[in-house]
Amino acid sequence: LKVKTIILLPLNIMFRAQFLVLCLLPASSFVTSFQVIPSPKTLKFASPKKSVLFSKKDEDDSPDLQRTFPVGSFVEFEEKSRVHIGTIEESEHKSNGAARYKVTGAEGKSFSISHKDVHFALNAPNSPNAAAKLFDEFQAAQLMSEEQIQKKLDISPELLEMAWEESNENEDESINLTPSRLIELVHAHAASAIEKYMAWRLLQTESAHIFFKDIKDHGRIVSFKAKARKAVDAAKQAFCMNHEDSELCFV
Repeated sequence: LKVKTIILLPLNIMFRAQFLVLCLLPASSFVTSFQVIPSPKTLKFASPKKSVLFSKKDEDDSPDLQRTFPVGSFVEFEEKSRVHIGTIEESEHKSNGAARYKVTGAEGKSFSISHKDVHFALNAPNSPNAAAKLFDEFQAAQLMSEEQIQKKLDISPELLEMAWEESNENEDESINLTPSRLIELVHAHAASAIEKYMAWRLLQTESAHIFFKDIKDHGRIVSFKAKARKAVDAAKQAFCMNHEDSELCFV
């Protein structure tokens, strides 16, 4: 065996002995175990798992309930393309939030209808006698012709044209005409319940459509927008080709 000679500097004896021991130890004795800590960029965090008992859908499980007409209201409604007058007896909401009604017609027959089937609704008076009177008027008005409604309301086609001019005074900011507003414009008083219904029907007639177009909310006609002057001139010309005796067609 060859023994390596270690040259020592002039040190004290104890230090020399310690130095000699260190030189004879294997290199692995100086290695200390440690864990390598990754940099923040290499760290990966597991995304939290969502519970199977909760999801985004659960937050919106409750549908928005459709606003309903009060029980006891008088309504014009459609059933199998036929128009009826009746009284709402019950209302309910389906699982999707849509409203449905049980309605008793004027003839005593019961109907189950959806909210969109209701064309027009009137609040019934609290007094039984007043309610019965309004229902009879409601039923009679539903059967009236265009000419009868004009006479009952005392609103001629010429007055409809004046109402259009008032509503269309500024074509860039034309306002929607409601049945109540029509009565106020023509007769300068607040409309009664039955006047509102008759004015609503009048504004859907052929002569009224010369000047106004229907505005719908969820499929129900709620107001009427004044047409532009050019559109009115064209509509009046077409109307007068088949209604030469109308007041609107007199020069």
